[in-house]
Amino acid sequence: MNEPARIYQFQTSGKIIAGLHAMQNLGPELRGLGRINKALIVASDAMRRQGATDELAARLAGSGIASETIGGVMREPTADHIEALADRIGQEPFDVYIGIGGGSVLDATKLLSVLRTNRLRVREMIGTERIPHAGVPTALIPTTSGTGSEVTPNAIVTLEEEALKLGIVSSRLYASLVVLDPALTLSLPRSITAETGMDAFTHALESFLSNKANPISDMLALESIRLLSGSIVSAFHDGHAVEDRSAMLLGSMFGGMALAGSGTAAVHAMAYPLGGRFHIPHGAANAMLLPHVMAFNMDSVQDKLRRVASAMGIVTEAGASADAAELVVERIAEWTKELQIPQNLAVYGVQSSDVPVLAEAAFQVKRLMDNNPKPMSILDIEDVYRKLLPRIEYACKEGDASL
Repeated sequence: MNEPARIYQFQTSGKIIAGLHAMQNLGPELRGLGRINKALIVASDAMRRQGATDELAARLAGSGIASETIGGVMREPTADHIEALADRIGQEPFDVYIGIGGGSVLDATKLLSVLRTNRLRVREMIGTERIPHAGVPTALIPTTSGTGSEVTPNAIVTLEEEALKLGIVSSRLYASLVVLDPALTLSLPRSITAETGMDAFTHALESFLSNKANPISDMLALESIRLLSGSIVSAFHDGHAVEDRSAMLLGSMFGGMALAGSGTAAVHAMAYPLGGRFHIPHGAANAMLLPHVMAFNMDSVQDKLRRVASAMGIVTEAGASADAAELVVERIAEWTKELQIPQNLAVYGVQSSDVPVLAEAAFQVKRLMDNNPKPMSILDIEDVYRKLLPRIEYACKEGDASL
């Protein structure tokens, strides 16, 4: 008896405008959302120092829209930090919340919009579809090419007391308007280019391999992989190459769309406790883990990795041989070296004694672990973490008297 066909769906943000200097059209586009008289601009202090928020406010004023700015959004924000920002905003009526910045700013903007209309704490939103009411409309303007948050229903928060990073997933978090302007990414530091670019690539690859992958997410994931593979290294070396920056911004968005449709898996589950306990930047944690988790998954996803090899330009589709999957893992490892991303967790203070706690925390992220194409036990997870610790530590643990 044949199994019934699996049902899948696709949803994304309300409207997307993209292209060089697309932000110049923000004011008129906001008018399309309805009556917009006053906007709240949400940003990091870095965006304020660079003058991006002043420029944005001026553009809004030119369209007859008043605005106020709230800065201070921290990188990888905590639940308490988000609520403190909401308290600063208070009951001030705004017709739209505009987030301009990296993924943390975009996530914060989405959460602030629903905190305004729902009597919930951030902790009560953690999980899937736990936000009952729509928030204030949001317009999201990414300035990095990494999270794809502008087109996802996700927001990631850190719970400081538990040293955990967890996801809030709700259709209430989709943006009303997205602006993709590569000009805003030209000044990104090399380290941020590397970390966010590898984060975007991880979104695409895990979404393509996940247990919930489907024809729509596959299409988006493969295009994301193609765009990022052809631009991440060159953008790292020449940040002012507009074509590469454009490809990375689109690739990041497509990766976000893919993960919204099929979800990420073990790499992200294992990255969360590294961020929560050791404050390792999320993109760096993903990049470090990715080749090792893919090597673990290899025997379950070889056919799909051959398609990835083709999208990456490593081999042609017709010429994808049995070792094409291994070539994908090798290329990812080569990228992390060229992009100067550490391959040693000890750099961030992780010791072998931390591994069991990290593994248990990752194992409990069932939403993502259950999506991995090959089941991972706690011992499997520990083994991956240990591959990222100094070999001298392995040897000492095994009692190697020659050291």
